[in-house]
Amino acid sequence: MRPSTDPVLARFNTADDTAARAALREVCTSEEWCGAILARRPYPDSETLLGASDAATARLGAEELAAAVAGHPPLGRPAPGDAVSAREQRGMADASEQVRAETAELDRAYRRRFGHVFLICASGLSGEQLRDAVRARIGNTPERENEIVRAELGRINRVRLARLVTEGALRP
Repeated sequence: MRPSTDPVLARFNTADDTAARAALREVCTSEEWCGAILARRPYPDSETLLGASDAATARLGAEELAAAVAGHPPLGRPAPGDAVSAREQRGMADASEQVRAETAELDRAYRRRFGHVFLICASGLSGEQLRDAVRARIGNTPERENEIVRAELGRINRVRLARLVTEGALRP
């Protein structure tokens, strides 16, 4: 495989495993996913890296999928200092108090039903869209919701991984 000419991707490709794993854990908290991405370095380009992410997400077992989902905060409540989730969930921060309250209630009902946080690639979605998504998905069967959660995790991982290699989270 020919090395990348992109300096940020090249830095990711050549970073020591500890630094690269730490950066990847900011993308996804599944150790299995991180290991799969690390194992395929070096990547010739970002699309190959994103494809590896898609494949690794698709292969996650139930426990590792649960670990990845557990790494995400509840909808509309990013942890203090979690700039990534706050940026992704910006639509909730800008929503009216009524929409935030409705979403919080739906989110609690969702967690009681499925046993984990509601996961959606929230980037660019308004508070109303996020609320409506919880409302639409809460009636899914657990099997259907599991499929959607995996797809949403894949989308989130792609967004975060793309940002990692374009913004250069790994410093020289």
